[in-house]
Amino acid sequence: MLAGVRMQVDGDTLTITGTDLELTIRLTVEVGGERDGAAVVPARLVADIVKALPAGAVEVDLPSSDGAEMSISAGRSQFSVRPLSLDDYPAQSDPAADAVTLPAADMAEALRQVVRAASTDDARAVLTGVLLASEDDGLRMVATDSYRLAVRDLPESSMLGSGQKVLIPGRALNELQRLMGDVESLTVRLGEREATFEAGSTRLSTRLIEGEFPNYRNLLPSSYPNLLTVGKAAMIEAIRRVKILAQDSTPVRMSLGGDTVQLTAITQDVGNAVEEVDASYDGAEMIVAFNPDYLLAGIDAIDADDVTLATMDPMKPAVLRGVGHDDYLYLLMPVRVP
Repeated sequence: MLAGVRMQVDGDTLTITGTDLELTIRLTVEVGGERDGAAVVPARLVADIVKALPAGAVEVDLPSSDGAEMSISAGRSQFSVRPLSLDDYPAQSDPAADAVTLPAADMAEALRQVVRAASTDDARAVLTGVLLASEDDGLRMVATDSYRLAVRDLPESSMLGSGQKVLIPGRALNELQRLMGDVESLTVRLGEREATFEAGSTRLSTRLIEGEFPNYRNLLPSSYPNLLTVGKAAMIEAIRRVKILAQDSTPVRMSLGGDTVQLTAITQDVGNAVEEVDASYDGAEMIVAFNPDYLLAGIDAIDADDVTLATMDPMKPAVLRGVGHDDYLYLLMPVRVP
């Protein structure tokens, strides 16, 4: 039943709902409705049929007689699909929590920066979520998979009450990013066990994660003695080239010191790659190594032309920030190398 979607026609509005009991997405579209009704149909099969139909209007018809099949036709193409049991489909209810409306662009950018750091390992359910916590000056979003940590502040955001915090599945927020598109505003309703987001004609609901999020504040020192500043675009291109030789989980080494940063990847019995990037550095000379994919993800998330990498020593977490952008940080654990 969960492999199906519920289609309901009311007047000239078609509402399509899909759910896996943890995450529910509902979309409404304008159609030419001839009679009201509802049906549950196999989602993937019907989607494949509609995609394959020729351009133009599509007619969907389900006779009211018992056991009738749904017909889907366009042009000279015609298909029939046996619907699933409407009565067995999970019941949906409207959210009861109060609504808060936010600028969609701000939330979309925050999600882009933070969700990437959430874990995808269901064995550690708490780490698959994104923490939304009320701060004195607004909202803070945090995600970590224990190897990296992303923190984004949204000043003057009033989504949560004072002292309130919720843990929303990263999977649901990934879907929300795709659904937001070009909408101007996002409506949010946070209940005790469920969060609901409305973007344009789409509504997404997800169960909240129960559990205590790790105390991430202890990982954020107030100052770092070593600071590298480098152009974002140049650094991304250099890492992408060097990581071609970073096979089998090989880290990329960064040699810090002078007016360049040297990137090196060495894979035994395969080869090595070396590239230098113009940079400015203030601190002790050192070599620090990182997982190249995690490093790239952090730099890519920063919305600035130049990025800074702040370090204490090769074994302590490093922090990436955008120059002139203090509302976002990406903390990354280094990799021990010989």
